[in-house]
Parts: sequence; structure tokens; C-alpha cells
Amino acid sequence: MAILGFKGSREMDANQITGAVKVIADKDTLAYYAQLIQRKAPEYFDLLTAGTEREFEDAFTALLQEAVAHLERNSVNFKSLGEVPLTAVIVAFLNVPGLKVTQEAHSNGHVDITIFADHCVPARRKLGEAKIYSSPSYHEKGIKQLVGRYSTGREIRGLLLNYVRKADIAEVITNLRDSLDKKLPEKQKGATQDHKLKWSFSSVHEHSSGEDLAVDHVGCNLYVK
Repeated sequence: MAILGFKGSREMDANQITGAVKVIADKDTLAYYAQLIQRKAPEYFDLLTAGTEREFEDAFTALLQEAVAHLERNSVNFKSLGEVPLTAVIVAFLNVPGLKVTQEAHSNGHVDITIFADHCVPARRKLGEAKIYSSPSYHEKGIKQLVGRYSTGREIRGLLLNYVRKADIAEVITNLRDSLDKKLPEKQKGATQDHKLKWSFSSVHEHSSGEDLAVDHVGCNLYVK
């Protein structure tokens, strides 16, 4: 990772910083600022230093978890918001150093969420759809948009956010998975798989490019009594 603009800047391996056993006090060194980022904002540091797609996805998932939790903690405040303003909150939260996140960008249509990491080679691009959950059939429309229309085959894992305003989100997501595993929409390859985030799961679909496209379906509990 190269960070420019500091006195004596040079390239450092992330493992050198992670393995440091002492606090670096010299503010004129790259190591000081790298250690500061790692200590104050580890999720940003992980995004910036991700060397593989798996490392990037792990770092992004940690950030996404915080964004979803922010919505859930403010479900009463956001109860009047529709899909577009709810997604605007998510987009604002995800815009951090290392990520450019936009709403309604174009990719064969207007995509709800476009996530672009341009600090790596090749650059990583994720597309996402966001829906206020109403039924499995409505969710399938989101899959069709994401997999069948917006995705070109070059993107990494897709994202489908479910804003669930119904009670018992656990049962809602279980029933949704059962429906998808029965219908296998958009050439879904086999059963859905568990995801590390709560009320979430993953699926894999055969894309028209010939590539397999994984999609993470992430639940957000916005139920208000």
C-alpha cells in the first residue's frame, strides 16, 4: 500500500503494521499515520489493504453491518421513509476512504447502489438493489434486475438489501429462502447458503456472460410497533 504526501513516505506491507508491538510517535512517518488509521478505523484500513476479493468482501461486510445497524437503531426515526431515502442513508454511511458509493448510477438502467473501489488493480465494482420487503415474488424482481439486467459479468458479489417492516424478520427471511430454493429464480445454482450477517443469506446465479454471480441478500429489521 502506498500513501502519498507524507514526509519520508514509502510502501509498507500491511503485515508490518499489524505486527507492530509499539506505538509509533513520530508524526513525520508513514508508519505513524498507517497505525493511526488501523487503530481508529480498522474497517477502513482493511478496505485499503485488501489484497484479494475475499479480504475485500470481509472488510466491506463489516462496514455494511454497521450501516444496517444504524438504520435499525433509528427505525422509529426512519419509519416514514421509502426505499429511495432509506437507501440514501446506506449510501452516505458506506462512503468512506477507499470506497466511492453512488445512488441511481447507470448500468443498463438505474442501479440503486453502485460501490466502486478504485485503489486496487483490478478495480472492484459491486452493484446493489434495495427493496422494502413485501413478498418473495417482489424480492425475485430485485434479483432479476440485479442479475439479469444491471450486472455485466465483470462485477464482484452483488448485494440485495431487504428493508423488513414486518414483525418476525427471522421467519420472513426463512420463508424467503425456502421460496427461492424451490423456484431457483434467475438460474440460481442450488440452495441458498448462510451468510455471516444475521437475517442474511447468499445465492449463486448463472449470468448471461457465462460467469457465476454471487448475491448477498441482507436483511434489515425496520419493524416498528
